[in-house]
Amino acid sequence: MEYKSIKGFTGWGQLGILILFLGAGFILTFIIQVAIMYQIMPAGSGLAGMEKGMLDAMKDPSNVFALRLSQVLGTLSLLFIPAILYSLVTNGSNMFWLGFNRHLSTFQIVIAFAIIFAANIFAGPFADISKAIVSNFPSLNALAKQLENAYNEQVLAISNLKSWGEYITALFIMAFFPAMFEEVFFRGAVQNLLVKWWNKPLLAILITSIFFSLIHMSIYLFLSRIVLGFVLGLLYFKSKNIWVNIIAHFLNNAIAVTALFYMSRNSSKVDISKLDPRIDWWLGIVGLGALVFLFRLFDRYSKSNLAKVDLQESVYLGKEDPFRDFGTLNT
Repeated sequence: MEYKSIKGFTGWGQLGILILFLGAGFILTFIIQVAIMYQIMPAGSGLAGMEKGMLDAMKDPSNVFALRLSQVLGTLSLLFIPAILYSLVTNGSNMFWLGFNRHLSTFQIVIAFAIIFAANIFAGPFADISKAIVSNFPSLNALAKQLENAYNEQVLAISNLKSWGEYITALFIMAFFPAMFEEVFFRGAVQNLLVKWWNKPLLAILITSIFFSLIHMSIYLFLSRIVLGFVLGLLYFKSKNIWVNIIAHFLNNAIAVTALFYMSRNSSKVDISKLDPRIDWWLGIVGLGALVFLFRLFDRYSKSNLAKVDLQESVYLGKEDPFRDFGTLNT
């Protein structure tokens, strides 16, 4: 039986709707960020001096709030709003179809965080592999360095965390909101669609992970972000609860924000490179072993809640279509 959403859209139809809203999100994000940058750029910068004016504006501590606002509004309009609108059109107002449900436990959250921690260790050596490959292509290597420098400048611009108030604010803007917006879009919308449409979970998780890595605009970290995206995708697939992913992703981000706060308070200059320490290949293998063990543990503590989610899904589907063949629920 051909997979269709609650509102009767086929897989291709849902993908088209998602791409349409994503495109609109790109346009809205561009407008928001240009408007904010226009407000904080030095007067008289003009088109010729726009790049320098933007860099000067980003380095000005008085513009920190505007830059943080630009980041959170940009991610909101690029990822979260398109995901919500897509779900409303294809599945109706019930956010269950984006993974929101109450069936989770403290054990799931704790183990999920441990999984993300182990995933970072396993993914570490992949950054070295990427750099080794890219170094053989001078033009690509130059672009990779340019992207990393731009990212570091952006992080430095919004991480002037000199007080506890700024730290708490950053936990929301730099840790929680990005985690929620990214997980709802990539796992709740994209992965959910592909898993149900293709009925090939691992392939769906892999494709979503590649998309997840691409949107972060980092060549050096491309492979390591695919690994992290795959682990997050597997977490969601095994729990069917987006809160597990959001909280684990948030805690992972919060560690980086806390490190930035510590560096901002204890040194004159924040060194972004210290946030991603080099991890030897042997330690990466240890991380892989930890992932295998932790996922088995996660399966054990997720079994009961997963059954409840599946039952809730069956009830919702039955209300929408009493004659549905429930043997095709996962197709």
